[in-house]
Amino acid sequence: MSQTAIIWTLILLSAIAANLPFVNQRLMTVLPLRGGQKSLAWRLLELVLWYFIVGGIGMLLEKGVGQIHGQGWEFYAVTGALFLTLAFPGFVFRYLARR
Repeated sequence: MSQTAIIWTLILLSAIAANLPFVNQRLMTVLPLRGGQKSLAWRLLELVLWYFIVGGIGMLLEKGVGQIHGQGWEFYAVTGALFLTLAFPGFVFRYLARR
């Protein structure tokens, strides 16, 4: 797989994973809740977990292409902000859209 294809695959995966906490009522899209409704705190915790899962997948893809490059805190701050930006449509769908 070329580097360009890996990058676009990772961006698409990030967009899907960032919205998963907001489009369903299950924990990590698998475990049902007792009350049936997730609170915002659970959704934010899931968002952080998905960030790390997608980051791990990104590291595996990077290792498949070559050596993993070390990153500083700036990289994680930018990717975290990008992940939150990608989660905005799901947040709007869940909390801001009039029904």
